[in-house]
Amino acid sequence: MREFQNAVVGDVVRFDGYVAKLMGDGMLCYFGWPQTHEDEAERAVKAGLAVVETVKCLSTKGGQQLSVRVGIATGLVVVGDLVGSGAAQENAVVGETPNLAARLQALAEPNTVLISELTFRLIGKLFEVKRIRPQKLHGFDTPTNSYQVIGEGRAESRFDALHAGGTAPLAGRDLDLALLTERWNLAASGEGQVVELFGEAGIGKSRILQELRERLKEENVTYLRYFCSPYHTQSALFPVIDQLLRAASISRTDPPERQLAFLEGVLAATNNPQEEVPLIATLLSIPTGDRYPKPDLMPQKLKTRTFEVLVDQLVALAGVKPTLMLLEDAHYLDPVSAELFDVIVDRIQKLPIMLVATSRPEGLVRWNGLPHATLLTLNRLSRAQAASIIMVMTGGKRLPPSVLDQILSKTEGVPLFIEELTKVILESGMLSDTGDDYKLSGPLPPLAVPATLHDSLMARLDRLASVREVAQIGAVIGREFSHELLAAAAGLAEPELERATDQLVAAGLVFRRGGGGDVSYAFKHALVQDAAYGSLLLSRRQQLHARIAHIMEESFPEKVEAEPELLAHHFNQASLLDKAIEYNELAGRRALSRSSISEALVRFQNALNGLAALPPSQERSRRELAIQVALGSAQVAAHGFAAPETGAAYLRAHELCEGLGEVRQLFPAAELAEARRAADKLLELAGHNNDRGLSFFAHRAAGVSALPAGEFLRARAHLKEALSLYDPQEHRSEAFVYAFDPRVVCLDYLARTLLPLGLPDQAIAANDEAVREARSLGHRNSLALPLFFGGVVHQILGNREAVKSRACELLEISEEAGFRFWQAGAMILQAWAIAEEGETDRGRSDLLRGIEEWRRTGAKYMSPYFSAVQAQIDIKAGHPGAALALLVEAQQVIERTNERWFAAEVFRLQGEAMLQIDPERKTMAAERFGESLATARAQGARFWELRAATSLARIDNEGSAREQLAKICESFTEGTALPDLKNAQLLSGHTAGAA
Repeated sequence: MREFQNAVVGDVVRFDGYVAKLMGDGMLCYFGWPQTHEDEAERAVKAGLAVVETVKCLSTKGGQQLSVRVGIATGLVVVGDLVGSGAAQENAVVGETPNLAARLQALAEPNTVLISELTFRLIGKLFEVKRIRPQKLHGFDTPTNSYQVIGEGRAESRFDALHAGGTAPLAGRDLDLALLTERWNLAASGEGQVVELFGEAGIGKSRILQELRERLKEENVTYLRYFCSPYHTQSALFPVIDQLLRAASISRTDPPERQLAFLEGVLAATNNPQEEVPLIATLLSIPTGDRYPKPDLMPQKLKTRTFEVLVDQLVALAGVKPTLMLLEDAHYLDPVSAELFDVIVDRIQKLPIMLVATSRPEGLVRWNGLPHATLLTLNRLSRAQAASIIMVMTGGKRLPPSVLDQILSKTEGVPLFIEELTKVILESGMLSDTGDDYKLSGPLPPLAVPATLHDSLMARLDRLASVREVAQIGAVIGREFSHELLAAAAGLAEPELERATDQLVAAGLVFRRGGGGDVSYAFKHALVQDAAYGSLLLSRRQQLHARIAHIMEESFPEKVEAEPELLAHHFNQASLLDKAIEYNELAGRRALSRSSISEALVRFQNALNGLAALPPSQERSRRELAIQVALGSAQVAAHGFAAPETGAAYLRAHELCEGLGEVRQLFPAAELAEARRAADKLLELAGHNNDRGLSFFAHRAAGVSALPAGEFLRARAHLKEALSLYDPQEHRSEAFVYAFDPRVVCLDYLARTLLPLGLPDQAIAANDEAVREARSLGHRNSLALPLFFGGVVHQILGNREAVKSRACELLEISEEAGFRFWQAGAMILQAWAIAEEGETDRGRSDLLRGIEEWRRTGAKYMSPYFSAVQAQIDIKAGHPGAALALLVEAQQVIERTNERWFAAEVFRLQGEAMLQIDPERKTMAAERFGESLATARAQGARFWELRAATSLARIDNEGSAREQLAKICESFTEGTALPDLKNAQLLSGHTAGAA
């Protein structure tokens, strides 16, 4: 694929256009194919204007004046094989660009050039244009914008012309500007300076010079700006001639007499105008007629004397005020100009002059080593500096993290790339403005190379046409690729491949790393890789992807094991779906084993998308079941047990289990899809089959499903049985199927079961063991589970320091692994601790943020508990009305979801809130305490029973509640040091010794 301009033009050789087809009195030309230059739009427009001027001077033998119309359009097309024969022969192209150019040519007036909207955007202010009223063109659905080119623009430089609408903010250049300013101060004091400013295209060389001029605007400075041109690398003294014409305000369309008059005005103060004016006039090709003697010098002497005059002019200017000379794009400097600037550099050492020459890395370092010369290289920006540019361009509005990350990763600290890609995204319609930030309007598509950068990137590749295919193969492999894999994919002899890679490295397209037998390469820019990849036809891309995938599978097994996602990518791009599904699933399981949950979700979803394209079959259902179970576990880790995404995965898995008759797979699918019924079915199947492994799954499922419902005795029995059946050889690998290590899950759930049963010491011990087990595995998601719920256990017990410790560790691993769900949990735990330390308002605010983040993941589990924690803070802060409202809502959630494990505490806290609202409402409060007591007894939850009885005893005037509390205290065999038990014993008159 190539971006090119289509124009009906005549002589375009000097602008490197490709004459594709002669069509009677017309001509079709391509710019950008077969070789790309970084300014194809400009070249096409220049060619069009040149043709118009040339044809205007032509006439037929009969004296009839000829005219021409030119249409130019820009866009991506596919260039195919030669078709036709003779003069009608052309390279077939596919795309709407040639059609648009033809329509514009038909619309153009005689002797005019008409350009498309995209061409207009690419040329900036390089040309003067007039907007044409949008026209409905044949073959196009909507009215088309077009512009008539009037002539060359008046901007002083290409940078000014292409940034007429403003420039992106300067970031990360403080040290570079400080150096330039320091060198200027030296020069202004009479110690002339030379600075060679190097940097890759788009790094901001012209932008930093613009900023330097801005900083010097209050000083009395003479500016001389010289611009080198890729069109004039062999045109002697082109930048000097161009500067003189601009300084004298001479237009080439002016009559010779007027041009000479302007030149005389500029040179009026010279010492010897009779000699100097004709010398400079000769340089500028301005006829002098009889007013001055023609220079009668041999060519070499003429050049020498011209150099002397030009240097004398410079010295004279510097004698009036300090002079800043800016030589831009010195890598295009013609040989004669290079000689002149060598003379200037030598002369200015003791003059108030600073010369700053900008150049790309491929340019020559000319003056480094001279005592008054400095070499300055502009480096790429950091991510933070790049992000600051984007923030200014968005007007301070935040981009979605996924969009920001793509811009930063694609542009890699090159300011121009950052600016152009950000513009494309803001103008694309993929974002909606919410006021404070931007939101994605839909799924984020891959970001294409901006049209403003396409020519520049392709030109770098096309300058190396002989090795372009090697670059393309490398681009298909990826951003980074080994020499070994490249050799296998390219099929070239080693000497030939070495020559090709040497050229790519020398051209600055790729970096080489390593040596000996361990050489690898990396594209210097992600956008260069994108451009190389995009230049391949789809069929060729697919062939290369398939070839690379098979080579990796057969010859690089270690790569397959370490990065199965690469195989998935190549097989998917090759449209080999079976293999792509296989490796996406493998990559997902590997990511899950490393607790890389976000990556696991992407891989499993990719695998399911691939399966959906296959015809229905038992095998497809079996493969989908395995993936849905794994996806469900990843959703648990990312969003929680009760999130809609989690439920959807497990429900689908459950459907597939039923259809396939799969027994073992019913366990993970059972956790949310009719959990109790499914767990009972598993227990029944395990009993019938006498299967120890299946029994472990069944008892684990039964225990896990019983706890949220408040069936604590059932939960304890099944979890203890599961732990007794646990076999690390058989069951430990299930951590990578279910997101958590099975034994860690059993211990964590057991801890949460033992606490309400009145065994707090055993609960803490079980949780501590779960944490130790998870740490020994090095599995972050398995560790996050007992850290959070251990924090919950300690919060219920009022152990502030233990909560802070668990929350701190949980927050650290959540931020590292990207666990939004657990990160929200850590925020909630920390908020409670903050409130307990006396910062009630801050604690409540942080708690609300944490709960909101938890809910944003889609999770609904733990909602009654969170409301109870919030209510406790409100009660402590003296806001019982707000607390009661929260607790009533929590009761409704309990009835709706049957999440009853904290129900007794919700009822008890309702009574406490009522008492704080009105201490006389003891009857209503007693009803709430009584309901809490009844709920706790029905659940066998002695710890909740102790708390309810304690609250009831505080308002009991007859003493029966205190007697009841004393009996409950007697039943406790552990936890005597806990505040709950101590307070209960004190209130009931029961002593610790009696226990």
